Amino acid sequence: MRKKTITRTTNETDIGLTINLDGEGMAEVNTGCGFMDHMLTLFAFHGGFNLSLACKGDTKVDYHHTAEDVGIVLGKAIRECLSGGINRYGSIILPMDEALVLIALDVSGRPYLAFDAQIPSQKVGVFDTELVEEFMRAFSNNLGCTLHIKQLSGKNSHHIIEAMFKGLGRALKEAVRETGGGEASTKGILL
Repeated sequence: MRKKTITRTTNETDIGLTINLDGEGMAEVNTGCGFMDHMLTLFAFHGGFNLSLACKGDTKVDYHHTAEDVGIVLGKAIRECLSGGINRYGSIILPMDEALVLIALDVSGRPYLAFDAQIPSQKVGVFDTELVEEFMRAFSNNLGCTLHIKQLSGKNSHHIIEAMFKGLGRALKEAVRETGGGEASTKGILL
C-alpha cells in the first residue's frame, strides 16, 4: 500500500497529513479555509486518493502560509509514497462549465511549474486566488514534478480553480499508476 503520514510544524502552520495513493477518493480536510478544503477534497476524489489533512495556520494574517505549507506537505507525502515503476506522465484537459484547463505533469524528480492562468477575481470567498499558484509551486517543488497548468478558457474564478484541482487529481492518478515494470526513463531512475 502506498500510504504516508507526515507532520510539519513551523511558527506559521501545524500540519498533519495522511495520504493513500491507492484509496477510494475519500477525504477529511480541515485547513481553516473552506474554499481550500473544497479544492483538496475534489483533488482527492478525482485522484482516487484517500486524504486526511488538518492544518492550523496563522489565518489571522491570511491564508498564504496555509496554502504554501499544505502544498509542501502534500508534495512530500506523495513523493515518499513512490518507490518506482510508475507511469510517470499524466495529463488532462478538464472542463468545468465555461472553464477549460489543461494539466500536464511529469513525475521526474525535476521540479518546475508553468502556470498560465488569468483568474478574474482576487478572491473566492475569503481565499486569495493568487494563492493557487503558490500552492501549485510548493506542491511541484516538493513532489519533484514538472507541472504545466494552462487556462484555455473561463470567466468564473471558482470554476477555473476547480478545474485546476480536479485536473491535478486526475493527471496525477495517471502519472503515479504503477506499471509493474522498471522506471519510465532511459536513465533508469526517476526520483
